[in-house]
Amino acid sequence: MTPREHFGNPMIEQRKLLLGDAFVILEPKAIFEITGEDRLKWLHSLLSQNIINLAPGDRAEALLLDANGRIEQIIHVYVDADSAWLSVSRDRGAALLEWLNKMVFRSRVSIAERSDEFVPVVSFRQSLEANGVETRLAWRDPWPVVQPGGVRYASSQPQFVSWVYFENLVPSEAMADLEAKWQTEGKLAGSMALDALRVAHWRPSEAELDDRSLPHELDLLATSVHLSKGCYRGQETVAKVHNLGHPPRRLVFLHLDGSGHEIPAVGASVTVSSGGEAKQVGQITSVAQHFESGPIALAVVSRSTPVDAEFLIVDDNGSQIAATQEVIVPPTAGKAANLPSRRNLMGGHA
Repeated sequence: MTPREHFGNPMIEQRKLLLGDAFVILEPKAIFEITGEDRLKWLHSLLSQNIINLAPGDRAEALLLDANGRIEQIIHVYVDADSAWLSVSRDRGAALLEWLNKMVFRSRVSIAERSDEFVPVVSFRQSLEANGVETRLAWRDPWPVVQPGGVRYASSQPQFVSWVYFENLVPSEAMADLEAKWQTEGKLAGSMALDALRVAHWRPSEAELDDRSLPHELDLLATSVHLSKGCYRGQETVAKVHNLGHPPRRLVFLHLDGSGHEIPAVGASVTVSSGGEAKQVGQITSVAQHFESGPIALAVVSRSTPVDAEFLIVDDNGSQIAATQEVIVPPTAGKAANLPSRRNLMGGHA
């Protein structure tokens, strides 16, 4: 059950994934089951999404923010008749569990870690259960559809109808037989194929996070934040940036020049020419080879970077690759309240 980068040809694996003919065994995740009669109300008070109105069978994506509105966790939420299930990457699980335990107070909830009991497996088009595989639950990614209470700043975005992504929790004891069966049938794909599809569909993930990330910068207000729900930690910053200001950075999709037959590393500098010199405006966060689009990437750049700017990607080894951008989050993101400036409100004398 060791996750692999590929099983021979990542390009073929991408096609098979989109057709629903292959599956990806993910790295282990931190999985928590929340029970108790206050579970939805309690999670609603902690997270950015509208949890309290979820019905059994509903899924959601939610964020745990710090006091300044920066993203600490991207959380997959699934609700069944008796529990709420939370899933995050394994390396972030300890921090989430510590925070949840601190916030119980008098709420009637219990938190149980189930990480070792399940293996996360990705399928496209339909859940594994629909493929005849027994699972505990299947989380369907809401991306790219704007969820109730959410907003997308870009005036238009490609309709990624092929991103029908399920993350299935398979009982650990069943995985060895399943993995052997799928490998014999040629139905396993690796992380390289999955990441290429994610990047091609402009889907931000933890790869795009750093210690300054705001939801507005990564287009996560579309699927992870309910802008009219009650108070939660970081909510004031979310509201202020959305209504009165602009996020300082923005996510972009990059088409990379593939003529040199190489792609930059994650962390490579995104630069523009300024006065005859290269000025860094951002950083590559994800990079991939797509079976149709060729070399592609996601990057986070400063908000002031022109939307028609052409980039030069500079790697640590000194290699340089040209790139053009497609706008995911525009420089105009935010300021939804459309209030006049304070100077105008004060008659021009502020």
